[in-house]
Amino acid sequence: MRRRYRTRGRLIKSRPQRAGRGSDSAAGLLLLLLLCAACLSAVAGAQQSATQQPAAQVKQEAPPAKKNARPEAETAAAEPFDKATVEQMSKQCVTLDTEAGQVVVEMLAEAAPETARNFLNLASTGAFDTTTFSRVVRGFIIQGGNLATREKLTPELLKRAARTVPDEPNAVKHVRGILSMARSEQPNSATTHFFILVGDGPHLDGTFAAFGRVARGMEVVDAINNAEADGEKPKHPVRINRATVAPCAKPATPPPATK
Repeated sequence: MRRRYRTRGRLIKSRPQRAGRGSDSAAGLLLLLLLCAACLSAVAGAQQSATQQPAAQVKQEAPPAKKNARPEAETAAAEPFDKATVEQMSKQCVTLDTEAGQVVVEMLAEAAPETARNFLNLASTGAFDTTTFSRVVRGFIIQGGNLATREKLTPELLKRAARTVPDEPNAVKHVRGILSMARSEQPNSATTHFFILVGDGPHLDGTFAAFGRVARGMEVVDAINNAEADGEKPKHPVRINRATVAPCAKPATPPPATK
């Protein structure tokens, strides 16, 4: 039986009551419980699946570079005599073609192998070209090899000028005509500077690295040493136009012995 109501002039019809309303409520509650159980099972399964997966690798970013970080050491450029043997270096002669004439130098590589190697590399790569004999001590030495006296100085040559060689004091006596490496009071500080003795220097024996000997052109060395100077500084420094390396000339065959 439907009941009718009037509300503000409108007729509202009531819904008829259905039989078995209590059973419908029980079924709905059961369905709700089943849905909740299914949701909980799905959540648990998802959590278990997540724990079985490998953790994602976190990308490791490189630490920021230090502003005052020390630069990595640069590899020195290869030079012609880097792998030469002592025997090979001993057969080489260096010709210093100077404004005063030529000076030919033979290597004493057995006495100072690394010093001889350094000198041969500098001469063969043109580092000595246009340098001057910037220091003279009358009756004692002339000194050359200062790359700062070149007519053109490149960044590569500046780096080369800073490269040091180990000290190699040896049994060669510092007598007239010997070439030896100049250095500071600090050990292992020799770089490119060398000197040629005009007179004997026994106080240098066993301390400085003698590595070469003038084979020809000692008169040119004397002329450079005797040129006008202001103290130890030449007024007109003699320039090395070019330095070259070549196998030493074979000594002249001695004349046959006479009876």
